[in-house]
Amino acid sequence: MTDGYDRSRALAALPTPPAKNVPFAGTWWGEAWIRSVEQGAADRARLSRGRAYARGGYVSGATAAPGRLTASVRGSRPRPYRADIRLGVLTDAAWETFLETVAARPAHIAALLDHDMPPELAEATEAAGVRLLPAAGELTWQCSCPDDGDPCKHVAALAFETARFLDRDPFLLLLLRGRSADELSEDLARRNAAHAASAGEHRAPAPTPTVGAAAAFSDPTRPPLPEPLPPPPAPGHSSALPDPPGTPANRRAAADPLDPDALAFLVTDAAARAHDCLTGAASSPLPELPSWPDAVRLAATHPRLCGRGTFSRLFAHLAEGAGGTSAELARAAAAWRQGGEAALDVLDVPWDPPAGEFDRARSAMAALGLHTAIDRNRLTAGRVQLRYGRDGRWYRYTAGTSGDHWPDGPAADDPVIALRGPTVPA
Repeated sequence: MTDGYDRSRALAALPTPPAKNVPFAGTWWGEAWIRSVEQGAADRARLSRGRAYARGGYVSGATAAPGRLTASVRGSRPRPYRADIRLGVLTDAAWETFLETVAARPAHIAALLDHDMPPELAEATEAAGVRLLPAAGELTWQCSCPDDGDPCKHVAALAFETARFLDRDPFLLLLLRGRSADELSEDLARRNAAHAASAGEHRAPAPTPTVGAAAAFSDPTRPPLPEPLPPPPAPGHSSALPDPPGTPANRRAAADPLDPDALAFLVTDAAARAHDCLTGAASSPLPELPSWPDAVRLAATHPRLCGRGTFSRLFAHLAEGAGGTSAELARAAAAWRQGGEAALDVLDVPWDPPAGEFDRARSAMAALGLHTAIDRNRLTAGRVQLRYGRDGRWYRYTAGTSGDHWPDGPAADDPVIALRGPTVPA
């Protein structure tokens, strides 16, 4: 894993605490958390008071970090108390096992990034020796109040409220175990790409050939108009339009209506691009891109495909339609975020740069004490690789646990600036 991730989260206070007849947890993992709290508590009366405190909205948000959840909980005094719940952080070896287990099944990746944690996922990781949910007695706690209950009512209130936090985002449990959502999403994307490569995934069939609008409308031939429709059976009920003459029967049966979700997706993209042209952030008219680069652009910039949407069904559908796999599209999208279309060339096409800037970059890396391996336009030092683009910029890549290099940080004119990037080279 690379460093530089923000491994802390502020959790806003949740609205409308559940009524007495409504369970605190609405998911199986939230219920499992509550069971662990109840099994580890020595004072059942304090648990009951804490449940009432949580229902009364006494927990004013929380802060989560690896191994710890902290919150201010109101009590009988004007100043709230500080309540802490602690949970053991997974070792690097345990994380390696967990990530390999999840990456082995793309359905697990998609579910996790969609804020879901199927029981099968937890069962698979536990069978591999990694327990995500706390075992009985694994949680520890402390509070700034003078109450010596185990736990006190303030900690108990935080414990019950945590079940509601977990309901909304199971990544919170993974953060408590030691790693943030961003670094897990990045690592899972890399591993998924490695699994796809090792399994020998084949590209989807090439997209169906199309005809440009200009060519289609330049043809003066026009088909004959259809016969007039028969009168409707009753006023207010129109008949369906007939198929054009010569339409194959199997195509008539397979025809699908316009997908409103797909239309909304394209409208969102068109509006964003129009805004870029209006504000001068993009040239007008926009250049026409081939199918694959345009799919990469969408994957890198569309709000429904970024972040945790990387392994959504929509993302997979876009990759398939462009003739690629989800893993290939995720890696290409990461490159696009570095520098647009020019960065795709850097990702896919090694080349032999002329002497000058490339040699100066080698000298700069040597001056930093880095042992550098050279392969055409690529300089590799440990897990970090710099690639020199035809546009004269430097692109930083970082090797994942499987050894493949992924785009990491924005492109830069200066190789030293690109080398520093968002993380620290090993």
